[in-house]
Amino acid sequence: MADGVDAASLSAVVERQRRELARLRADSESAVLVALARGVLMERHGWSVAEAARQLADMSAAAGLPEPEMAAAVLAQDLPSPPAAALDAADPGGPDAGAQDPGTPDPGTPDPGTPDPGTPDPGTPDHGSVDLGGIDSAAGFDSAGGMGGAGGMGGAAGMGGAAGMGGAAGENLVAIAAAERAADGAELVGALGEQLRDRFGAAAIAVWLLDADGALELFGQDGLGGADASRWRRLPPQFDCPERRVVVSGTDLWWPAGAPAADRVPVAAPWGRDAARAVLVLRDRSGILVGVAEAWWPTPRGVFDVRTRASVAAALAGFAEVLGLRMAYGPVGSTAPSPAIFRALDRIADSVLVVRPLRDAAGAVSDFGIVHRSHRYVDPAGRPPAGLAGRTLREAYPASASGGGLVAMAERVLATGRSEHVPGPGGALTGTVSLTGQVDAVQIADVHAVPFFDGVAFTWRPIGEAERFAGLLEHVQRLGRIGAWEENLVTGDVSWTESAFAVFGLDPRHAGPIPTASLHSFVIAADRAPVQRFLRSLLHRREPAVAVFRIVRPGDTAIRQIRIFAEPVLARADEITGLRGAFQDVSAHYHTQVALAATQDQLADSEQRAEQEQELALRLQRAIMPENEPPVEAAGVDVAVRYRPAEQGRLVAGDWYDALLLPDKQLLLVVGDITGHGIDAVTGMVAARNALRGLAATGAGPGDLLRYLNYASCHLTEGIAGTVVCGIYDPETRVLRWARAGHLPPVLVRDGAAWMLPLPGGVLLGLDPDAEYEEVTLPMRGGDTLLLYTDGLVERRADSISDALTEFTAAAVPAGPDAAAHADRILAAAASDTDDDACLVAVRIL
Repeated sequence: MADGVDAASLSAVVERQRRELARLRADSESAVLVALARGVLMERHGWSVAEAARQLADMSAAAGLPEPEMAAAVLAQDLPSPPAAALDAADPGGPDAGAQDPGTPDPGTPDPGTPDPGTPDPGTPDHGSVDLGGIDSAAGFDSAGGMGGAGGMGGAAGMGGAAGMGGAAGENLVAIAAAERAADGAELVGALGEQLRDRFGAAAIAVWLLDADGALELFGQDGLGGADASRWRRLPPQFDCPERRVVVSGTDLWWPAGAPAADRVPVAAPWGRDAARAVLVLRDRSGILVGVAEAWWPTPRGVFDVRTRASVAAALAGFAEVLGLRMAYGPVGSTAPSPAIFRALDRIADSVLVVRPLRDAAGAVSDFGIVHRSHRYVDPAGRPPAGLAGRTLREAYPASASGGGLVAMAERVLATGRSEHVPGPGGALTGTVSLTGQVDAVQIADVHAVPFFDGVAFTWRPIGEAERFAGLLEHVQRLGRIGAWEENLVTGDVSWTESAFAVFGLDPRHAGPIPTASLHSFVIAADRAPVQRFLRSLLHRREPAVAVFRIVRPGDTAIRQIRIFAEPVLARADEITGLRGAFQDVSAHYHTQVALAATQDQLADSEQRAEQEQELALRLQRAIMPENEPPVEAAGVDVAVRYRPAEQGRLVAGDWYDALLLPDKQLLLVVGDITGHGIDAVTGMVAARNALRGLAATGAGPGDLLRYLNYASCHLTEGIAGTVVCGIYDPETRVLRWARAGHLPPVLVRDGAAWMLPLPGGVLLGLDPDAEYEEVTLPMRGGDTLLLYTDGLVERRADSISDALTEFTAAAVPAGPDAAAHADRILAAAASDTDDDACLVAVRIL
């Protein structure tokens, strides 16, 4: 299923097709019923097989019924309507519960102008004189098979003898036939009005159909009068009136004494608000609401008894059935386009598709019926025209219910009343949604969707091969910044494509193409001579030629470099009659070459400066921290320091260490890491190392030393930020006081085990000038080894820092014979893969 397809809509299509399959199965059973009815007609009237078949078909067409249902009527197989007694019993009662409706003729009193139903009508038999026996005189338009009414088809009368069509039954067939032949809505409603006037005394009838926006549009009226018909032609959804109330509630409205006095709802009142009226729902044969009908009587009535209600409702239901059948095969009335309009559309466009909305029981659009398809119709799905026969729009294009699909477009046009136009072809290459909702088998262009009477009309044209290649050529010219040109040397005519004008920055609406003889006047002065030589060479050698020149386009100060290709056009006498060729804007390539050359020069200069800075930083770092600095001499301790520089070709970092014997014979131990690389990191490291050495002479503890150094980093230096661990060891007491500024924890190796020391509080240097640094003490014992280091010794790209520290701590044992051997083993086994500098200070307590 294509993305975006409405699953509920497709389910409706499947359900409709399921009903169609059920109908096809029923057709096979109906064939038996039709054959029996033809046999009855042959027996009763002595007709031949062909005559009986023709008469049954004519009766079906006149009644607006399928032939099987008419066959059932002939065989008296329709369900009988409730008897009069049952109708009287269902009357709710009242003062005139049993009163005869004055608008309804007494079925027991024969009409003097009506022939005896038992007397056959002489002459050639036709469907107007077929014996249908006891069709009740109340018959007219009727939903129960199209004929019959309150009395239905009399069970006892059946297909009685050779009796002809009589009385009201004959009038009923005439009314139905007149409705079927009606040319528009006025004639169709007129047939209904004539029936209601003769049978029930109604003075006027009007029919409104439900429109796409929910409004009621007057379909036709009989007896209402021009002024009232004009005022009540369109009833919008928000307008409160009896007709709208019936549409919303779905129930009929009967006002025998006119509109209630307490209800001041607006009404059409040609005979006053007190005149009787009835407003009834109109539904087609499938139960879908199509509109409402309203009947007026000239005076109030005592009551609408059950028999009158049933008879009027049956007549209107039969009218709705005929209306539905007529609308199923195309629009009816003033909203129906004439065949001439369809012929005109077919001449205007190659592919024309006209659809009309199909609504569900709630009045919502569920699908679109295909009303017209032009003779030259091109199906975007690639099917022959017969492939759409008998299908609705959603059945024909089930994936087109979203985006630019046909169903989605029809729904939008119907809802908004605004036309839509898709100028270019659809398909995957252009990024537009196709008409079928999938990849169209036939490329379509110039799609129009417009409101058309009560539906939507589509027109489009297929894309030919020449047009496809022309469009492709336009894209090639645009992407390659190429413009074609041609010049007739005999007539002097010059033709440029739009892309050629774009190359020169000209507007084709206000500027003309430039002849080749004048081309030198539009280039910069330095290129005029080469352009003139190019033209002379082209004309004299009569061979294709290429030249490059520069121009300054109007409104553009940048120099554009243009390449011109040209070839002569030779006549049969070897005479040059014209030139043709192309311009190409190669400025981007030219500017890229210029920028590349300048960049290469700048890069070479930058590389030289970077190498000089790197060499300077490396020399400065090695001068301050040699890789194998001699150990500091202090009583009772063995100190080893190691520094591993970054790999060759990488910028030096700001890792640093210090092991200094203070004047009071205490030992200062420091390891730090200044952020960044290169000369800035090295100068920051030098500043921090020297500042800490100077501060240590004050006799301050590690916490205060870091506080002073942090203050200096924030205020007295520029851009110094980093981590430091600082400790002061007293050989006499064997106590280490230490503090840290965001640095990794020291590792203590004792008695064959190693662990990370708990971290005191302290943030990175250079972040907060008022930061405080916690100082802690650690009693040391003989044989202990303390390891201070930077992150370049332990970090790995694939592991977290906590995992790396755990592995480093485990690798710190065994301690080794002395501090130097211990430091060498750790440095050699370090698994860091960040190619960063690394520092290590190992302190062994003797």
